[in-house]
Amino acid sequence: MTTSNGTDAGLVAAEDVLLFVNAAITATGQREFRSTAYQQQLSLDFLHEYVRVNYRRVYAAALALDINDHNAALIVRGLLEHAADASAGERRAEGRLIAARLAKLPPQRVYRLFRALRAAGVNNRRTRAIMRDWLTARPDPAHDAVKYRAGLKTAARHVHLRFGGAGEPDETGDFLFRPGRRTSYRHGLLDAWRRAHYEQGAVEELPLTVAEGFAARRGMKREVFLERMAPRMTRLERLRTLERRGTGKDARPPADVDLAVMPLTRLALYVLSLGFEARRGRRAELTRALRAAARRAAGPHAGSWGRVAAVLDDSYSSSGSGEKRRRPLAVALACHFLLEALAAPGAYNALWTSGRTDPLLVRPWGPTPLGSRVLDALELGPDRLVIVSDGWDNAPPGLAGEVLRVWRTRLDPERRTAVVHVNPVYDADGFDVRRLAPGVPTAGVRDAEDLPALVEIAGFAEGRTGAAALYAYLDRQVARFVGDDGAGATS
Repeated sequence: MTTSNGTDAGLVAAEDVLLFVNAAITATGQREFRSTAYQQQLSLDFLHEYVRVNYRRVYAAALALDINDHNAALIVRGLLEHAADASAGERRAEGRLIAARLAKLPPQRVYRLFRALRAAGVNNRRTRAIMRDWLTARPDPAHDAVKYRAGLKTAARHVHLRFGGAGEPDETGDFLFRPGRRTSYRHGLLDAWRRAHYEQGAVEELPLTVAEGFAARRGMKREVFLERMAPRMTRLERLRTLERRGTGKDARPPADVDLAVMPLTRLALYVLSLGFEARRGRRAELTRALRAAARRAAGPHAGSWGRVAAVLDDSYSSSGSGEKRRRPLAVALACHFLLEALAAPGAYNALWTSGRTDPLLVRPWGPTPLGSRVLDALELGPDRLVIVSDGWDNAPPGLAGEVLRVWRTRLDPERRTAVVHVNPVYDADGFDVRRLAPGVPTAGVRDAEDLPALVEIAGFAEGRTGAAALYAYLDRQVARFVGDDGAGATS
C-alpha cells in the first residue's frame, strides 16, 4: 500500500495497523487486572470501527494473522455489516478471507456470530451465501443439530437451508423444526437425544455440553457423570474438567489426559493450577512435558536465536482476573520454556521480576521492578533480550523505559542486542498493549506459541523497515491464508 501524503503518512498508517494487530491478539473484551469488561469492550469497539473505516483492506487482512477468535468474529461481523463501503473487488477478497477464517473458528463462536448478524438485520445475498457455504461444509449436520441446536436452527431459517440430499431422509430438518414427527431416528446421535429424555444410559451417548443438562435434571453426581463421559470428551473438554474430575490441586491428572500433547500455554496454565507440593513432587514429569511442548512450538527456529536473556513478569498483576486467572503468568512461564528452546544450547538466562530462580514454583507476587531486571539482563551481553510483562513498571516507576532508552541511544546504537517486549494484557485506556519505551518494539501476545511470528511483527514497530515492508508482509500472510499467490489484500 502506498499513500499520497508521503513517508510520514505511511509510518502513521503502519503504527495504526500495528496498534490494531496488538489489540486483536490480546483483547477479548473480558475483565483484566486493571480494567473492567465494559472498558475493554468500549475500547475494542472504537478501535475496530476506526481501523475498518480508515484501513478497510488491512482490517480484512488481519483475519490472516494469529489474532484471537473474539476479534476475528468482530472483524467478520464488521465487514459484513458494512459491505456497502467496499468495492466489488474488495468484497471478493474479503469473502475469501472470511470463508477461510470461519473454517478455523470454533463452531459455537460461528453460530453466535450468525445470530448476531441476524439480530442486526444483515440479510444481504453475500452474507446468506457465506453462511450457507459454511453450513453445508459442516461434516455432520446432525451432530450440530444436537450440540448447537439453537444456533443451527436460527442460521438454517435465516438462509432457507434444506437438509438431506436426493433420496436421503430429512432427519435433521425434522429434528430441528418438526421434533414430534418421528418416533425414532436413524442417526445415532439424534436418537440418543430422543431417548435421553427417559433413558439415563442414553445421556452418556451425547456430547458433554448437551449431556450436562440432562444429568443436572436427573440429579446425577457431577464427579460420577464426568468420569462416565470421559471417553466422549474432546481433548479441550478433558482439560477443562480436570479439577471437577477429582484431580484437586495435589492429585495426578486422569489417565485420558496426556500432558505430552498439550499446547504449551495451556500446559503452563495447568501447571500453575497445581499446588506447590504437587509441582515439586511431579517436577521431572512437568518439566519434561513443558520442554517437549516448547520444542514443538519452536519448530525450525529451535536453537537459532543465539544468546537469549529473558525478563519475565511474575508480579502480583500477573494473577490476571476472574475471567483470565493467572493467564499473564502462564504466558510468561510458557515463554520461558520456549525461549530456552529457541536459544543456542546453554545460552539462555531467565530473570523473574520476583528474583525467583525456579520457574516451576512461580506465583503472582510483589511489585514489578522491570528496570533493575532489564539492567541485569543487558549486563549479560545477550544477542536478544525478550521482556514478557504487562508493562506496568512500578519499582521505581519508569526505570525500565529509561534504562532501555540510554542503552539504545548511547550504549548500543548499533543495535548489537535485539530487544523486544511482548505484552499479554490489552490496555483499554491506551487502545494498545502498554509499552516500556518508544524505541523498543512491543507486540501483544496471547499464546506463547506465537512468539517467533510476533517478534517478526514487532520489528516493524521500530520504523527501520518502512511501511511498505509491513504491507508486503500482510500480503504474504493473506496469500498463504487463502491458499493462492494472487494480489494481496493491502495492495
